[in-house]
Amino acid sequence: MVELIEKRYSILRNIYYNEPIGRRILANKLGIGERIVRTEINFLKNENLIEVNTPGMSVTEEGKQVLEKLKDFIYQIKGLDDIEETLKKQLQLGKVIIVPGDVEEENIIINELGKAAANFIKDNIEHNNIISLTGGTTVKSVIDNMPKINKINNLTVLPARGGMGRNVSIQSNTLVSRLAEKINANYRLLHVPDDLSDVALNAVLNEKSVKDITDKIQSSDMLIFGIGKAEEMALKRGMNEKEIQDLLLKGAEAEAFGYYFSQKGEAVHCNPTIGIKIEDLEKIKFGVAVAAGKSKARAILAAEMNLHSKVLVTDEGAAREILKLIQQDL
Repeated sequence: MVELIEKRYSILRNIYYNEPIGRRILANKLGIGERIVRTEINFLKNENLIEVNTPGMSVTEEGKQVLEKLKDFIYQIKGLDDIEETLKKQLQLGKVIIVPGDVEEENIIINELGKAAANFIKDNIEHNNIISLTGGTTVKSVIDNMPKINKINNLTVLPARGGMGRNVSIQSNTLVSRLAEKINANYRLLHVPDDLSDVALNAVLNEKSVKDITDKIQSSDMLIFGIGKAEEMALKRGMNEKEIQDLLLKGAEAEAFGYYFSQKGEAVHCNPTIGIKIEDLEKIKFGVAVAAGKSKARAILAAEMNLHSKVLVTDEGAAREILKLIQQDL
């Protein structure tokens, strides 16, 4: 029965995030046969949870309500609340939020991840807050799922660091402006590359306009950031092969806002740039780390052992693997 409920929940969730969607495409996304999908679609349609039209299938209002209730039910039967408590104690965090599933097996989980983080942020924003955020695909999912907020006054949104990479849609400046629009906030941008030399960095830091922003960033009430694998992030940040090898020899496992962490949680390298510093995190009320996927478990654990970011939003795949890694070390 539990397996059947999970299967129907997965089908309904996939329709919701991809609507309107055809049966064949849905079967391919789920990796199951069209005959099984057809049977389940007929059931969901008869229960008035989905509509089937010419463009494809979509979820009804009743279906959306059932989807929310099913999410809570699956969360409970999988014991994710117990895992949250264990990770909270082991990693010395204020809160751990786990969404069912693994983003590496089902890519729509990133939407669930973003929604969970966005709900936490919405519930904890206060008047006059300064919110800083990094770039990246995971942080983008948070902004994508952020609801409109109009009743909180004098909010400011800032990029946590200089820009990185060529994909403008996931750069912090782009995400800052989008979040500011959604929560009716003021915002400032940092038009500074993420790979400046020390000489250029010092020159830029002496600019009054830049210093004003960096002072505000360091006074943030909330920081939203992702955690990446060290080697992948080093490549994205334009490091050459020798620099990457040196980094790996130091034992780097994880990267978060320009800092690289070893398996023991030690900061072994930092990319010099303008923005948030590791020592600033202690003063920030809510450091919200958003990262998921079983293969990222080592990276998440390595970063959180140093950062103690106060809040971790992750998925079941990463959470169970992190728990396994912790238990191996005990």
